[in-house]
Amino acid sequence: MTKTAILALQNTNTLSLAAAVDPLRAANRQAEAALYDWQFATPGQTDVHLTSGLTVPAAPLHRVTSCDLLILVAGFDVLEQATPAILSSIRRLTAPNTCLMAIDGGAWLAAKAGLLDGHDATTHWEDLSDFTTTFPNITLQNARYVTSGQRWTSSGAAPTLDMMLHLIETQHGARLSAQVAAGFIHTRAPASTDPQLRHPNARTHSALTRRAHVLMENALDTPLPIPELAKQLGLSARSLQSHFKSVLGTSPKAHYLSLRLAEANRLTKNTKTPLHTIALATGFTTQSSLARMHTKAYGQSPRATRASLHFAR
Repeated sequence: MTKTAILALQNTNTLSLAAAVDPLRAANRQAEAALYDWQFATPGQTDVHLTSGLTVPAAPLHRVTSCDLLILVAGFDVLEQATPAILSSIRRLTAPNTCLMAIDGGAWLAAKAGLLDGHDATTHWEDLSDFTTTFPNITLQNARYVTSGQRWTSSGAAPTLDMMLHLIETQHGARLSAQVAAGFIHTRAPASTDPQLRHPNARTHSALTRRAHVLMENALDTPLPIPELAKQLGLSARSLQSHFKSVLGTSPKAHYLSLRLAEANRLTKNTKTPLHTIALATGFTTQSSLARMHTKAYGQSPRATRASLHFAR
């Protein structure tokens, strides 16, 4: 039996927590055996409130004596919750043979504890840049989930389900993993190494448009000319235009602009970054040019959007 401890921090995504634990329950059910045993833990003697409003009753992590699998699930404000006591408990429980899984913001907690140094890892796409700067000794990958020895990291809720299925397959075979997947009606799992797309298109990408999409997302601040983009993809600009039109119903230039505007809109709504900085970060030479295109796409300027959300400029 794999003895498992699952630490949930305040403001954890409910789906991420469920994706971590429910496959273990399903594995027990399908195998008709107690393959996994788990207990929930909290940072201290205060209930943890998930983003949905559900509550994990207080069960201080320091009371957990040992485990074979330690799962860290976190969402927002992770470093503010990474107290010396919590980090000490995580280090204590991560024995040489313990598998450490860090989900969503959990990677920040594991990294802060020094447990990902020298390993490959991933985290949610919103945090990739800041994570790399904060923890230079970790090889960060833009991937759905990453396994690096006994250190497993997942970027979010959906990849966590795939990661848990991979764990079950590793420990108990492909047949049981497939049975668990079928129980969730989960039939098509992307590769773990597939990049996270910040702004997925509503229509299905081809392999080529997905590659182009990733190149675009990696250069939002200094947009690549379409001929250069086509060159990096190994085809002509005309061929790229034709392929985008047939697969996504739009041009590469329009798709690129939609990604830049979507990122500008996200930063406007979710951060307090100055608007002129947002403009530069999304490839607009001036704040006024961003305002013009943003108004066309979203019906109002970034300034009006932010004001409606009561953000301070």
